[in-house]
Amino acid sequence: MRAIWIAILCAMLAACASTSEQTPAGVEDRKGAEARGVEAGGPSGVGLTDAQRSALTNPSSPLSKRSIFYDFDKYDVKPEYRPLVEAHAQFLRDNSGLKILIQGNTDERGSREYNIALGQRRADGVKKMMILLGVSEVQIEAVSLGEEKPRAQGSTEDAYAQNRRSDILYPGEY
Repeated sequence: MRAIWIAILCAMLAACASTSEQTPAGVEDRKGAEARGVEAGGPSGVGLTDAQRSALTNPSSPLSKRSIFYDFDKYDVKPEYRPLVEAHAQFLRDNSGLKILIQGNTDERGSREYNIALGQRRADGVKKMMILLGVSEVQIEAVSLGEEKPRAQGSTEDAYAQNRRSDILYPGEY
């Protein structure tokens, strides 16, 4: 009887074994925006028309603003940022070929795992709001950077407040 169980176990292990090779994971480019050819403060124009680039960089346009800020340990979009999200949603509906990346960020407080999850909830919240406003889901990717991309250094409340955000990035910015 014991021999039968050993034979069954060996057969199960053999069935689970894989002989295919895995492709190595890619290496993320963590160079600064300038090193990747992205202009500071705006899209470089990769994949954008002149009119789109102009609309996104015009300082008087709400589209030039790309960050949604949050209260401590929160991920709901505050009413003051809804017009900004609505403006970007309208721009994406009008330019259905464009894709964006929403990066959720946190301050340094909390564990790495907690901050990754909170950053993802922040990015997903903006994405869901845009989808409800009529943007195609295929146009939006939402990722979390957790505490890995601070906007401000330091352990002050002002620095923390600047780091609790979601950033909307257009082609050439990511």
